[in-house]
Amino acid sequence: QLQLVESGGGLVQPGGSLRLSCVASGFTLDSYTVGWFRQAPGKEREGVSCISFSGGTTNYADSVKGRFTISRDDAKNTVYLQMDNLKPEDTGTYYCSADLVMGCSATYYQIVGHDAWGRGTQVTVSS
Repeated sequence: QLQLVESGGGLVQPGGSLRLSCVASGFTLDSYTVGWFRQAPGKEREGVSCISFSGGTTNYADSVKGRFTISRDDAKNTVYLQMDNLKPEDTGTYYCSADLVMGCSATYYQIVGHDAWGRGTQVTVSS
């Protein structure tokens, strides 16, 4: 069974930083495109970022460009989301996904059925 586990969330003040981790269990991530999504209370889930299996292609939502950085360490079977200059509107539950076939692009976030999903980690940006 393909499982993903997110961690690294927490409470941070505006302008602060967090690094989220997405660890795969039961499979190796090195062949998968990995994405990050978030969902705020009362809002629809939105795509945040994705990274191709090679790490050579990344994509970011306009709202996080220049502040978030996605990376992968296949030796650790982990994908990271470094979040800097956090804003209150970044608050939400962050989820990671993985797909064997789909590549990373702006259309990645429209996929209905991902191969694997995590259960999320909460990020709260508040003073």
